[in-house]
Amino acid sequence: MSSHTPAARPASGLAIIPALLGLVRFPHTVFALPFAFAGALMATNMMPPWPTLGWILLAMVGARSLAMSLNRLIDRGIDAANPRTAARHLPSGRLTTRQVRVFAVVSLAALLVAVSQLPVLTWWLWPIPVGLFVLYPYTKRVTWACHLILGLSIGIAPIGGWIAVTGAVAVAPVLLWLAVAAWIAGFDIIYALLDVHHDRAAGVHSVPARVGERSALGIAAGLHATTIVLLVLAGVAATTGWPYFVGVGTCAVILLWEHATVTPGDDARIQAAFSTANALMSLVFLAGVIAGVAVA
Repeated sequence: MSSHTPAARPASGLAIIPALLGLVRFPHTVFALPFAFAGALMATNMMPPWPTLGWILLAMVGARSLAMSLNRLIDRGIDAANPRTAARHLPSGRLTTRQVRVFAVVSLAALLVAVSQLPVLTWWLWPIPVGLFVLYPYTKRVTWACHLILGLSIGIAPIGGWIAVTGAVAVAPVLLWLAVAAWIAGFDIIYALLDVHHDRAAGVHSVPARVGERSALGIAAGLHATTIVLLVLAGVAATTGWPYFVGVGTCAVILLWEHATVTPGDDARIQAAFSTANALMSLVFLAGVIAGVAVA
């Protein structure tokens, strides 16, 4: 237990629900969920059946909740030692490890129920993202490339949405996967600026801790430029309509704003860039996909 955070009484009864939603930062599901729906829409350039979209939604919520539960469980010692994260639910005692483990099992069950209702290939492939969810928290203990592992794990959303509709893999969803992976890795590097000094002192690996804040921002910018290129290529491969590319162009502007907003050492600007810009980008991208499908 961190000396910065007093012990709290664990949540019980119905109070567990908001505590668990806070643990997994449920609103941040908006980062990946639009890309899963985008993959489903781009698969056939038409609206998938509503039941399919419902199962995709359940799979994404289950996967996101499982990933965050595992992250918080595995990293609870690291979080307790960091003044910025010591108030999180596990280090502060607001939730117990048993409660979070049960929630992780329930989240996995939700994921498995969803993929059991989708094409058989989704059933065979679900261990891949789950394996990445387990791997990611450990990578920050050994390599600055942890951001890329996070990107690959969450970036699998659009290829999952594509397979949920077609039952097969194609070039376009692979490009989308790589695009989202680069985007997430880039903004995770930006987010890591919040902890750069603590990470160096504690031996936690990150790009900012390894190369410095300014160089880290340059790497993040390079990843985000790669994101836009890959999104364009994915649209070409999927033969989407012209509004898709307008949406991608708008995403590029949002990412430029994000990098213009970030100032090393200014935590408020970093938080704003992380939360606002990335949530907006994912929604704008989905809007572009929907419009592109409408005219395709």
